[in-house]
Amino acid sequence: MSDTQQRIDQIVKSSDVVLFMKGTAQFPQCGFSGRAIQVLKACGVSKPATVNVLEDPEIRNGIKEYSNWPTIPQLYVKGEFIGGSDIMMEMYENGELQQVLGTPAA
Repeated sequence: MSDTQQRIDQIVKSSDVVLFMKGTAQFPQCGFSGRAIQVLKACGVSKPATVNVLEDPEIRNGIKEYSNWPTIPQLYVKGEFIGGSDIMMEMYENGELQQVLGTPAA
């Protein structure tokens, strides 16, 4: 495992909910990242751990390899890759995301 992959692995395992995104939770820099934050808030996750991939090109490229998923944002819950914003939205709408997060369905 490369140094970047090890760093990503540590980040993923450091918090129960980790979102790799463009921008920050307060200032998302793309619509998909903004939607991902809104979905998490709707699930009752007010302060997810976030990683701004725009600040670190190694993380930005490495996370795609780590998850074998081509796009950002990427959500991890308890070390497990969940998916990007479309999958998050679909899971939210059918109540699965709330179950994964351990929050009550809205």
